[in-house]
Amino acid sequence: MSTDSSSAASSASNGAASKSLADVSANRASHRTPGNNPIGSGLEARGVHAWFSKHHALSNVSLDFAAGTVTALIGPSGCGKSTFIRTLNRMHEFIPGAAMAGEVLLDGKDVYADGIDVTKIRLQIGMVFQKPNPFPSMTIGENVLSGLKLAQIKAENKDDLLEECLVRSGLWNEVKDRLDAHAGGLSGGQQQRLCIARALAVKPKVLLMDEPCSALDPGSTLRIEDTIVELAKSITIVIVTHNMQQAARVSDYTAFFLSDGGPGQMIEVGPTNEIFSRPSDQRTENYVSGRFG
Repeated sequence: MSTDSSSAASSASNGAASKSLADVSANRASHRTPGNNPIGSGLEARGVHAWFSKHHALSNVSLDFAAGTVTALIGPSGCGKSTFIRTLNRMHEFIPGAAMAGEVLLDGKDVYADGIDVTKIRLQIGMVFQKPNPFPSMTIGENVLSGLKLAQIKAENKDDLLEECLVRSGLWNEVKDRLDAHAGGLSGGQQQRLCIARALAVKPKVLLMDEPCSALDPGSTLRIEDTIVELAKSITIVIVTHNMQQAARVSDYTAFFLSDGGPGQMIEVGPTNEIFSRPSDQRTENYVSGRFG
């Protein structure tokens, strides 16, 4: 095959991939609209910067997360996606030498303001990590309710809450007859859904998910994605993913991040269907069509 023919074939393949992603997103959008539950004014990031000691990792990110929607953060490794979501519930400051600037507003209040109780912020803005992290010495039931105990929150009926969280996380039917079994006996996908149930028990307004399916098989990934779509009817979700098919399947909005030789920055954000079909920045087009990344 000649160089010109090879280039044309590659271009056609990239275009087909981009069109396929747009089709997936459009098909999803035709079956579901963003949630409109009255759960507050949502989460907003304004001019967020992040550092690790002297390394400027993230520059001037402003992004709003509408209540009851799913926003996917995409981009190459090292562009600041995970760093960004960790600034949203103040987990970034756990890292020695870490610093941030800017504002993160939840229901109009800056979570970094003086006098703010960090523990309460993390209850309202939950986190599910890349690797499932249930407490192995606890039972399945104890895992789900562990956040209540740590936060000293009283539940009127723990059995009802336990069932509710496991139903919402898509795990109830698989574990309802073995709630007293240790969580370490669950599969990886079940453990991840258990972690989602644990996060839901404290009634967060926002759920952050940092590549929650990267270590899971396709079947477990599909179950997590079904859970995300269902949860978004009543909660705001932000998900970091390297799987653009996943972003197309589950998200209402997509933000593209890129470091481009400097600190990570958000290149553009928009409805997922538009990002995959007609992005406004050529760098986004190059990424979603598979030309780099």
